[in-house]
Amino acid sequence: MGMASESEKSLKSPEQVRIQFQGTEYEEQTAQGTYRTAGLESYYVPIDNYEGRHRYDPSFHWEPEEEKKLVRKIDWRICSWCCLTFFALQLDRGNIVQALSDNMLPDLKLNTNNYNYGQTIFYICFLFAELPSQLISKKLGPDRWIPIQMVAWSLVASLQAFLSGKSSFYACRALLGLIEGGFIPDTILYLSYFYTSAELPRRLSFFWTSYELTQIVSAFLAFGILHLRGYNGLAGWRWLFAIEGLITGVIGIVTYFYLPASPYQANRGSKLLKKPNWFTEREEKITANRILRDDPSKGDMHNRQALDFRMFWQCLCDFHMWPIYLLGLTWLIPNNPITAYLTLQLKALHFTTFETNLLTIPAYVLFILQLLFWTWLSEKINQRFLLGVVSQVWALPLLIALEVIPTNTNHWSKYTLSILLVGAPYVHAILVAITSRNAGTIRTRTVASALYNMFVQASNIIGSNVYRTSDAPMYRTGNKALIGLCVYNILLFVGAKFFYTHINKRRDRVWDSMSTEEKENYLQTTKDKGNKRLDFRFAS
Repeated sequence: MGMASESEKSLKSPEQVRIQFQGTEYEEQTAQGTYRTAGLESYYVPIDNYEGRHRYDPSFHWEPEEEKKLVRKIDWRICSWCCLTFFALQLDRGNIVQALSDNMLPDLKLNTNNYNYGQTIFYICFLFAELPSQLISKKLGPDRWIPIQMVAWSLVASLQAFLSGKSSFYACRALLGLIEGGFIPDTILYLSYFYTSAELPRRLSFFWTSYELTQIVSAFLAFGILHLRGYNGLAGWRWLFAIEGLITGVIGIVTYFYLPASPYQANRGSKLLKKPNWFTEREEKITANRILRDDPSKGDMHNRQALDFRMFWQCLCDFHMWPIYLLGLTWLIPNNPITAYLTLQLKALHFTTFETNLLTIPAYVLFILQLLFWTWLSEKINQRFLLGVVSQVWALPLLIALEVIPTNTNHWSKYTLSILLVGAPYVHAILVAITSRNAGTIRTRTVASALYNMFVQASNIIGSNVYRTSDAPMYRTGNKALIGLCVYNILLFVGAKFFYTHINKRRDRVWDSMSTEEKENYLQTTKDKGNKRLDFRFAS
């Protein structure tokens, strides 16, 4: 936390700190937050160059209805646009699935293994770009770096229309991975400037809903665009890459002028048109104080302050975050192969190109419903890791069924199992939000968001190589491996829950046994930072 001045360090009386907050006592609210600040607010003052420091006021009061109205405004102005940028990412990242249905592999004289290698190259490059991209974003600001990424990858995505064979396919997959890597943690960091830790998971569920809506929209777009096969002598999949890359480029250019650097600064478009900031002074004060009362660590750094090597190394060595990274490495793998191969599987079942694209839509609708429901439930019952178990319990019997069904099982039975696997409960938004919350500091949040996503990309690399050509068409060996991973993931989710709960209980015993004077002395003298502090509590 930023240290207060001497005049600020005198503690307020209980009467002074009883501030109404969302219909509850402020002391009660902070007891549920990231830090145990009740009665000790003067030790949690943001640093002087924090971008919202001029709006910080620990005695500031607002009505719950004002806050609800402000959150709705942020949802409309900020979250909805971030969802649009994610739509653009997935449009260019995922349209290769539709391209496969239009005979892209035969046109380029590629086979399934070549496709696997191309996807592996993409994910490796995506993975290694995560941390550098996040560090650049922290220095330049996500509002600048995100649109730069978008315009750059749209150019590469469009140029895929000119693929000529294996070498150009691999080169384009590598470039897309390098440019797109880091986009997701960049955006998550940006959203954390506007939302509390309790609000972020639901907004991230909207974020990933846009991801799946892209699958639905792109299926319809592909249905139309792929009909251009033969126009000007080009295959339909070439038109698909060219047109959808252009759409992303336009969104990226508009994003540069649209996104503000923070709630307290006007966007570039407003400055250009000489229009005021979206938020009034009172709304800025509500934003600053509600964000910092929820998580005072957000006032530790300026939003364009880079990390030095010492900070970076400390974040890498933060062992309290590693259970989440381990989950990121494996929890998505049981669903990954069938998701990546869905269109190829449907083509193998003798559906036409256009039937294949339309038949993927039910899976994505189910995915969206599951994502929104489980994210909502996690905040409702204040459980996260145990709900992650549901995703594996759902996948386990489906994988067992795929393993034991006869080769001559009818097409619709295989289709149903595939759709249920792709639409399995998706707790990614929950885990991303808990990564952000449990980081404890802006610097750790910056690195941890990237590291978690790196482990997720590593899981995609593993998942894209589970189903091998020699194991086709039933992939018995691959399914056995996926069944084993499901069991491992169940144990890992339960273990992570126990790990964080145990630490919280241990810290509660120590903190609650301390007198007010001992707590004051600890806050004045401690060298502990972020999630290492006695007053920090992990979400679990």
